[in-house]
Amino acid sequence: MTLTIEAVTASLQEHTRTHRLPEVTSEIRRRYLYRELIRAGVLSVTDEVQKCRTDVVHFFNHWVWTYDPRGMALGLPATLPFVLRPKQVELTRWLLQRERSQTSGLIEKSRDEGMSYVVLGFFLHHWLFVEGFAAGVGSRKEEYVDKKGDPKTLFHKFRDMLGKLPDFLQPEGFTEKVHDNYMRIVNPANEASLTGEAGDNIGRGGRTTMYLLDEWAYHPSQDTVDAAISQNTNVRLKGSTPNGVGDRFYQDRMSGKYPVFTMPWRENPDKNWTALVEGQEVHPWYEKQRLELDEVVLAQEVDIDYAASAEGVVIPAKWVQAALNLKLSEAGTRAAGADVAEEGADKSAYVGRAGPVVLPSLKRFQGLHVSSELKEWAASDAITSLNYDRLGVGASITATLAKEIDLGFTVRGIANSETPSATVYPDAQARASERFFNFAAELWWRLRLRFRNTWERVTQGIPHPDEECITLAELAGHALLPSLLAQLSQPIYSKHGVADKLRVDKKGKGTQSPDLAEALMYSYAPPAAVYTPPDFSVDGFSGYA
Repeated sequence: MTLTIEAVTASLQEHTRTHRLPEVTSEIRRRYLYRELIRAGVLSVTDEVQKCRTDVVHFFNHWVWTYDPRGMALGLPATLPFVLRPKQVELTRWLLQRERSQTSGLIEKSRDEGMSYVVLGFFLHHWLFVEGFAAGVGSRKEEYVDKKGDPKTLFHKFRDMLGKLPDFLQPEGFTEKVHDNYMRIVNPANEASLTGEAGDNIGRGGRTTMYLLDEWAYHPSQDTVDAAISQNTNVRLKGSTPNGVGDRFYQDRMSGKYPVFTMPWRENPDKNWTALVEGQEVHPWYEKQRLELDEVVLAQEVDIDYAASAEGVVIPAKWVQAALNLKLSEAGTRAAGADVAEEGADKSAYVGRAGPVVLPSLKRFQGLHVSSELKEWAASDAITSLNYDRLGVGASITATLAKEIDLGFTVRGIANSETPSATVYPDAQARASERFFNFAAELWWRLRLRFRNTWERVTQGIPHPDEECITLAELAGHALLPSLLAQLSQPIYSKHGVADKLRVDKKGKGTQSPDLAEALMYSYAPPAAVYTPPDFSVDGFSGYA
């Protein structure tokens, strides 16, 4: 049953009146009483300043206010007390870790989770209490950084929070005309500063203690700015909602090189509550987004799905994530795949699997002894077959391994451009050669079907057999897992020629070849012999090795 926008909106309004409004009213009263006790001398100003200095969460929850006019029609004030939600408290601790360890990090978020407000409030705290603290903020356009009177700009948010602080927290000697200028605000009491930059000029203006790159995934010159900002600060905070799989933010997010902080809507108590709407138990906030937003926008900006904006993604990110949450047995064929790189800076990749289980032996390696290393790893995984890209450097592997008389496994070199298999697909009695442009497209599609079955089994309870699924659960904690996860959702497919055969671009909108994902793809290559697969059909295709 499809919900109506009227019913969902009515549920949201009722929740605001019966829950949110009483909470806000109670918090405003508490804050005013607390402030009056300080004014009356019942509580010490000196003690309060020290509490704020040593505890950034106390500073937020007692003195920081934010601006949101969206609830005014239902009785909420436009100026609201900023009470940190649990995830926002975690973010302040994470920011302190970045500061103390002098390490950069990424913040991925659902839209409207208050990331920029929390970071700017953290900067305001340090601007007030840390001598010489220099904060920097940057975005792709100046109008998003500083435009007085515009609530969406970063500087307006900072000024608004500063202006609403009580007198005893205001910096001594601060005068707006002197110390608050375009793209720069200085605290004359301790020489702390906030500076702003935009476009390709980000990172060019001196040195900072910490720097926020806001909505970083949408900056058009990420490589240029990334090089410049690296010399500006030791602590770069790249925050954004996703914008596809081909940009620098996505690559950094999946690289495993940076600490990542995630702010999903499901951990926001103002959004994750449930209610009975038209007979269904739902999250009304999310249902309103689902009814109003384009499907791609919903997946990308609300569900933090990086692959949502890429048309024709072979393996959607949500399917890949499902494979992390399914435990399966190692029963079935034990095989491995290898993507062999040319000599030089590129690295080769090895991935083993036992039936539907991807083994934690996956590796990237570089060297001249590819054949001996593959032999060693294949033996360790007790595989029965090794499949690899036989073009280029791979051409020598078969000849080298063929000299071995006791390998214990078969060796098969595969060329992506070769003809698809002789598999007959029962749904239309059509051969793979009639469906796919080349063998690589068929291999990617077969891997896609495994991930889709896994997703349907995990999220919908459809009882797909183990041998028709795939699990990445054994890779938990592996250093290469983030790279594999990123690569799996990188390839995209399209229809080619008058016959509309499916063709796969393995790089998609990315810049790197998906070596680990391609090695995994090879590990599931069907036997070279002609065979007829089991009688099942998904997406119009069927059959697995």
